Amino acid sequence: MGLVVGADVPMFLGAMIIGPLAAYLMKLFDELIEDRVRPGFEMLVNNFSAGILAAAMAIAGNRGIGPVVSTFSDLAEDAVGWLVDNNVLPLTSILIEPAKVLFLNNAVNHGVLGPLGVQQAAETGKSVLFMLESNPGPGLGLLLAYMFFGPRRLRPSTPAAAIIHFFGGIHEIYFPYVLMKPRMILALMAGAGTGIAIFVATGAGLVATPSPGSIFAYLAQTPR
Repeated sequence: MGLVVGADVPMFLGAMIIGPLAAYLMKLFDELIEDRVRPGFEMLVNNFSAGILAAAMAIAGNRGIGPVVSTFSDLAEDAVGWLVDNNVLPLTSILIEPAKVLFLNNAVNHGVLGPLGVQQAAETGKSVLFMLESNPGPGLGLLLAYMFFGPRRLRPSTPAAAIIHFFGGIHEIYFPYVLMKPRMILALMAGAGTGIAIFVATGAGLVATPSPGSIFAYLAQTPR
């Protein structure tokens, strides 16, 4: 809450930082007081320590982490703006695709691209930025490649994964297929870059973030 009230931009990235950090500090505190609390006082100590730590982290988020993440968002906005102005938006796939398979897809989409897309859509009625991370095409291509040309032991699992990914919008289901053969990230970069190039060339755009990133969500967010 300290992050939320202290910033004007979505704090998805900030939450991903301060949440694990607070949990880690609580773990350290629990280890510090282990076997030092008298029987019967455990709940009292736990409740008070949780409340005090939460208040401290709210202040830290408001005064420390929030401004850092806001600055990062501003830099990301400038970087994306430069890519758009210089017609090299497909190059974003070089950064987005590796971040996705490391399970940072929601941070990239809702923490960086989404807010920028909202600003653009408010001005022009649509934004291609909503389509950069959420595009289900590259992941579907990867799963089809595994289905037809991958190791035989993996082929039976790919049809269901492709359905869940493309129609359900759950992109995380194809990440393990990349992590077990990391060089496949190059294929995702190429596929995503090609898709973005086509989006830019045809003037494509959506009115809001398709979440989850399924083909049905895409159709629902197309401009009139």
